[in-house]
Amino acid sequence: MRVRRNIRLVLSYDGTDFGGWQRQDNARSVQGALEEALAKIHGHPVPTLGAGRTDSGVHAMGQVANFYTDIEAIPAERFLPALNRLLPRDLRVLSASDADFDFHSRYDARLRRYRYFALCGASADPMRLRYAHQLPRRPCLDSLNACAALILGETDFTTFSSAQDQSASRSRFVHESAFRWEGELLLYQVAANAFLWRMVRSLVGSMLHYEARAASESDAIPERAARARAMMSEALAARDRSLAGPTAPARGLFLWNVEYYGSPTRPGRGDYWARGKEGEAAEEPQGPAGPSP
Repeated sequence: MRVRRNIRLVLSYDGTDFGGWQRQDNARSVQGALEEALAKIHGHPVPTLGAGRTDSGVHAMGQVANFYTDIEAIPAERFLPALNRLLPRDLRVLSASDADFDFHSRYDARLRRYRYFALCGASADPMRLRYAHQLPRRPCLDSLNACAALILGETDFTTFSSAQDQSASRSRFVHESAFRWEGELLLYQVAANAFLWRMVRSLVGSMLHYEARAASESDAIPERAARARAMMSEALAARDRSLAGPTAPARGLFLWNVEYYGSPTRPGRGDYWARGKEGEAAEEPQGPAGPSP
């Protein structure tokens, strides 16, 4: 295949029936469905690269992917209708555009933003529960935000990481972390340079757990918030997974959008990936370091 262009896609998908973003042999995947459609268009396999490797059941409103194409005749924007005709209904291309040849949707990301949604009360619309966790009571926003504020900046997330995560470092830089109400929906928004496996769901479940414990100990909101904050602070400092709360279910989590640096962080990267390397499994060759997040 003689590669001529790098195409950037923005994707949205309902993750309920996917085993996650990454291609796998024993489950349906977003990457697998996308590559199957691209292979039909090209007449040969076309590997894709993704910004975030969302887990099983996690949704996306703004996942970013890219692929290299040897088709000259199709304008980049025409890949949108061409792919949507072939993709399953729970996976859509929202935009398609030409990208710098060295652009990499994963390695050039400056910030990834996630949102988690929860419905509160004993009863909830079953149509909405596909995309939201259900809580039995309305939690105290002051207590939740007292916890959420503690993770802003550079933080070691060992307590809120999975034992199966193989990342060399458990530290991540968090730019945004806050809860708010959107009507009857409780929304948590968090943005960071990168995330550990199941980190957001662990954080959400833990902060809800600390809020509930604090509420059971005091009726006064300032005291509740202080107690929840103390539990969160203790858990972070201990770097002990046993101090985390239950992991929140996947159905409430969305990869909301991804932000990028103004230019590719490693010149010459495209020459390597355009050769059809398995983007999520391989390590790219060493070269000039990109900007620190």
